[in-house]
Amino acid sequence: MTEPLDRDEYVEQAYFFRLFRERILENVPAQEILGRAHEELLSTTKLPMAVQFLAAEIRHAGVLGPAFGRLGHYFTPFQTFLVRMAEDEKSKFTMPVALLVLEREAIYKARNVTPQGLFVFHFETIARNKLGYDEGLKASAGDPRFDENWKHYIGLVRRSAGTFDFAELVYVRSELYVEDERRKNPDYRPPVEPIFGVKEGKIAKASRGRDPLFLFAALQRQLDYPEVPRPKRADNLEGTIVRLEAKVREMEARLRILEAEQRGTFDPTQFGKPEMFRDITDDGP
Repeated sequence: MTEPLDRDEYVEQAYFFRLFRERILENVPAQEILGRAHEELLSTTKLPMAVQFLAAEIRHAGVLGPAFGRLGHYFTPFQTFLVRMAEDEKSKFTMPVALLVLEREAIYKARNVTPQGLFVFHFETIARNKLGYDEGLKASAGDPRFDENWKHYIGLVRRSAGTFDFAELVYVRSELYVEDERRKNPDYRPPVEPIFGVKEGKIAKASRGRDPLFLFAALQRQLDYPEVPRPKRADNLEGTIVRLEAKVREMEARLRILEAEQRGTFDPTQFGKPEMFRDITDDGP
């Protein structure tokens, strides 16, 4: 992709990603979804043709990542990256979550998108879902909304992520940092152009040394940055069943003891300790 798409393309993308996600959650096969989704999309956009290509590719290859990559004139490298990670068997990043991220990104691009908000959205997506800063930020830099100044900055963050505080990396490239330095030295000239505004700088400065999730949340509240979906904690059904079975065994043991006491035949050697006392020795806790 060399230029951003028209607004109506992003509106249709948001609808398509939501439709795709909802039907996957209803256990509809991806091939079936893609085989018919183009019929529901606005024909004056390029998306129906892109979806038909995806449908043909998934029938042939069984995966979508390479197909997104081959449509580099339409989908961004970051969109392709998310789909590939969702299809990676080693990743815990699921396709429904990837599609929700893609939907929210498309909604943001259809509105008042800024490179600052888009970059932070990409960075938080990578951080929250543990997708890998190196490959993820490299893909992010491929978005046409980032000029050369931004690409250079994203490359710096890619090399520094995990070593430097992200809030510090935002603050030192903000207009506020330049103002702060000029209070100390009126002749100060930044070696590189600031790319974040004063407001972003203030929030980042106040967030230094804290969990970066607080920075993301503050930017969303204060500056209407897009919100990244939070991974839901999976219900551990197996663990819940094990705990319930242990509780049932404990209750059964207690009932047997009570029944024996009522009959006057209670013999402690005949009963194991209830599960709740398994960590207590005979001599006490």
